[in-house]
Amino acid sequence: MKAVVARVTEASVEVEGAIVGAIDEPGLLVLLGVHHDDTADHARKMAQKLHGLRILDDEQSCESTGAPLLVVSQFTLYGDTRKGRRPSWTAAARPEHAEPLVNAVVQELRQKGARVETGRFRAEMKVRSVNDGPFTVIVDL
Repeated sequence: MKAVVARVTEASVEVEGAIVGAIDEPGLLVLLGVHHDDTADHARKMAQKLHGLRILDDEQSCESTGAPLLVVSQFTLYGDTRKGRRPSWTAAARPEHAEPLVNAVVQELRQKGARVETGRFRAEMKVRSVNDGPFTVIVDL
C-alpha cells in the first residue's frame, strides 16, 4: 500500500459536478494506492500510520489534533514508468481487490475516531486542494 499525503488547508473531490467529499480546515489529503499483494493487515497498518503521522503544524497528527482526512483512491500510484513512455499498471490491485482495502483503511480511521471524507471509487474525480507549506510525503508499506 502506498499513499501520497499532503498537508492541506482545504481539499475537495468532485464527481459529475457534485462535491462528494471535502475538508474545509487544515488536515490531510491522502491519495491512496493499493498493490495487488496488499492485505487487510496492510490496510490496518496504513490507517494507523496516517492517523498518527506527525506532519501537521508543530509536528502534530490527526490523532492528536482531530484534524480531518480526505482519502481518495489512486491506482496510478503503482504505475511503472521505468520502461518506455506508457506506464504499466501490473502492480496496481484490480478494482475488486482494491476497493475493499481502501474501504478498510477508511473504516479503521473512523474506528480510531478520525473524521474522514472520501472520493468515490472508480469514478472520474476532480480533486482540488490548497497545499499547506507545501508539505507532501510518500507513505509506503
